[in-house]
Amino acid sequence: MATKRTEDMTSFIVMDVLEKAHDMERQGIEVIHLEVGEPDFPTPSCVKDALVRALDDDSTHYTHSLGIIELREAICEHYFETYGVHVSPDRVVVTSGTSPAMLSLFSVLIEQDDEVIISDPHYACYPNFIRFSGGVPVRVRVNERDGFQLMASDIQAKITEKTRAIFINSPSNPMGTVLSKENMMGIAGLGPIVISDEIYHGLVYEGKEHSILEFTENAFVLNGFSKLHAMTGMRLGYMIAPLEYMDTLQKVQQNFFISANAMVQKAGISALKDSRSDTDRMRTIYNERRIYMIKRLRHMGFTIPVEPTGAFYVFVNARHISEDSYKLAFDILEKAHVGVTPGIDFGPGGEGFLRFSYANSLENIEKGMDRLERYLGV
Repeated sequence: MATKRTEDMTSFIVMDVLEKAHDMERQGIEVIHLEVGEPDFPTPSCVKDALVRALDDDSTHYTHSLGIIELREAICEHYFETYGVHVSPDRVVVTSGTSPAMLSLFSVLIEQDDEVIISDPHYACYPNFIRFSGGVPVRVRVNERDGFQLMASDIQAKITEKTRAIFINSPSNPMGTVLSKENMMGIAGLGPIVISDEIYHGLVYEGKEHSILEFTENAFVLNGFSKLHAMTGMRLGYMIAPLEYMDTLQKVQQNFFISANAMVQKAGISALKDSRSDTDRMRTIYNERRIYMIKRLRHMGFTIPVEPTGAFYVFVNARHISEDSYKLAFDILEKAHVGVTPGIDFGPGGEGFLRFSYANSLENIEKGMDRLERYLGV
C-alpha cells in the first residue's frame, strides 16, 4: 500500500484533460489544445547548437552539484542586467527544472506543520509540494475584479506564529497576473521569507515584471528555461537562495539529484546570452495571440474585468455556464474537441473558472474559438 503522503496527493487535472485528448486523437479525432501551458515554438537554434557542441566536446559527465560556474555566473549577470540586483554565484543552485528546486527548497525550509501562504487560485502543484514536505498550505483568495492581485493586507491577516513563508508567482499561472511593484514591496515587508516563482519572467506584454530580489534578500527565487526559451523537455531550472541555506541545499542536491544534465547546462548559457532575438519574436507572437483570444472570449460573453498581461493564459469566469468547472471542461473536450483546463485544478478559488492557454498557433486558437462559439451557441 502506498504511503499516506502520496495517496493524499491530488492529481494534476490538466494532465487528465491532456491524456483524455490524446485518447481521442488516437481515435482519429482532431483536438485543439488550449489546455497545456507549453510553448509551441521550437527551441532557439543557438540553444540547440550549443547542446550539440557540448555533446561533441564530451560534456557528458557529472558537474559541480550546484551547477557549472559559467552558467551560475550567467544567471547572476542576467539578474543584474534585468533587475539591477547583485547575486553571487554561490547563491545559485542549478536544477533539472524548477520542480526539483521546489522539492529541495521545501525540504530545507519546512518543519512539520509549518504554514506556507499561497494565493487562491494558484499553480496546481504548489499545495502538493508543501504537504509532501510536512507543511500546511494556507490560501489567500484573490479576486478577478482586482486582476487577481495578491494584496499584502490580505496576507497579513493570515500570518501566524506557524507561518514559515509566503509563496508568490508573478507572472502567474493560471491567471496571467503580473504583481505590481507596490504589492511586491508590501509583501516583502511583511516579515516571513518570500518564495518567488519567476518562471514566466520575460513573458510580459504590458508594463514590467519585478523580481522579489529588488525588494528583499530574505527570499528564494525559482526560475528556469522552460517557458521563455521553449526548453520544457530539456528540464533546466535554478534557484537563488539566501546564503545561509546554501550548504544544506547543496547536501540535498548531492544526495538526491547529484547534478543537472551537463550538456543542457551548456545550452542554458547560450539561452541567456544568445537567444534575445528569438525570445523577443516569441513574445511578440504570444501578445498577438493574447489580444485575439481575449477579444474572442469577450465576444462569447465571458467577462474579463482586468486583462492578463503575462505568461500565456487567460483565466475566465464560466459560472454563468456551469458551477462545475471539471464537468464543463470535459464536456467541452468531448463535444467541441477543444482542450481547456478546469479552474478547480488551481484551488477552491478557481472553481467555476476555465483556463485557456495561447501557447498554440493563431490558426489553432481561431479554430478552437470557433468550436467553442458553436458549443455555446453564440
